[in-house]
Amino acid sequence: MVNQVEPKLIKPLFDELQKERFVTLATVDFETGGPNVGAISWILAKNEQTIYFAVDHKSRIIQNITHNSKAVINLIANESTYSIQGDAVLKVERLSEVPLKLGLIEFKINEVRDVMFYGSKIVIEPQYDKTYDKNAAAKLDKQVMDALKKA
Repeated sequence: MVNQVEPKLIKPLFDELQKERFVTLATVDFETGGPNVGAISWILAKNEQTIYFAVDHKSRIIQNITHNSKAVINLIANESTYSIQGDAVLKVERLSEVPLKLGLIEFKINEVRDVMFYGSKIVIEPQYDKTYDKNAAAKLDKQVMDALKKA
């Protein structure tokens, strides 16, 4: 089967990006010009062409996209692995509804590519656990996700 390429999120991916989840984000490092990969979880698909995510205001991600907007989100969902390529910009320097200093990144999708190797599927998606106060984590997660939905 040939890997599928789409100009926007397909419905199962859009649905998966309606909640906090683990993804990796590749940007172009502003100092070296090489790849830089980070893991993020505060992410939300606003529509099939636009994804919002929040990161610490001092994050290297923000420095990188300020110098080069090209980025790739790696999403494991729908029994496969997807490369979501696009352009990212800092939309809001600080989300006012959140106690942490987080920047809001707007990511405009150029292509969504199924990059899973031939003859295989994902049987267990990555999971993570918050290692600090569960109640504080849940409260913060809700605040950030609500801010992304309002943006």
